[in-house]
Amino acid sequence: MHRRLFTALLAAGLAFAGAAQADQLADIKQKGQLVIGVLGTDEPNSFLDPKTRELVGYEVDLGNAVAKTLGVKAVFKQIAVAARIPELQQGHVDLLAASLTHNKEREAQIDFSLTTFVTGQKAMVKKSSGVKDVPELAGKRVLTAKGGTQEPNIRKAVPTAEVVTYENSQQAFLALQQGKGVAYVNDELSLLVDIAKLGPKGQDYVMLPTNLSVEPLALGIKKGEAGFKAVVDDTLRALEKSGDAEKLYQKWFGAGTKTNSGTRTFKFETDKIAG
Repeated sequence: MHRRLFTALLAAGLAFAGAAQADQLADIKQKGQLVIGVLGTDEPNSFLDPKTRELVGYEVDLGNAVAKTLGVKAVFKQIAVAARIPELQQGHVDLLAASLTHNKEREAQIDFSLTTFVTGQKAMVKKSSGVKDVPELAGKRVLTAKGGTQEPNIRKAVPTAEVVTYENSQQAFLALQQGKGVAYVNDELSLLVDIAKLGPKGQDYVMLPTNLSVEPLALGIKKGEAGFKAVVDDTLRALEKSGDAEKLYQKWFGAGTKTNSGTRTFKFETDKIAG
């Protein structure tokens, strides 16, 4: 009898703990703030405004939109590329808005919002390197950020390349400028921003034509938080329906910006990916 009672109490306790753990939405509303993990070094997704020293960017605006839907304050926390998923899993942030690629491997670790951006990854070199395309990086040193999809993608494309990783993409790009490697790998739009930052010196660099991959980006959500994910996805659908999603794209990626990307080729409509 005592054993049955103990088993029943244990089961009830586990059920209560599970319910408490899964009620992230209520916790966010109770504390009155949404803690959003951002890179802060990846313009135009999230970066420090040089004038105000505040975090701004495309994904910062998306995070603010989710916080507004919830009626809470948005609090942004800068995190490293490699720390993104651990920070979310450990509850140090509520949401990732951190240039996060949605892939099948990561689906086992966290959940994802609707796709918020689609880009490709490329390698950039100095024109003086003489390298014309990705296969020519065989046996050469290639630089990128640690903990992203860039490293496995370049290793797959060029197995004999010597890949060196840095804490963030800006450190890797600086290393390229200093001649510490032949190529630097990142998302195409981020590479365009990097080139633009160099001003006239940007003419000394070129992106290699071959795409290493197509990267669907999304907001990261802790596994199993269905209620919170629904709010995030509904916020994105509302932005799409109102036309604000297009306005955000043009604000950060459209004509006159550093990327000058033109037409948006995706919508906030699905959390499904190929592969």
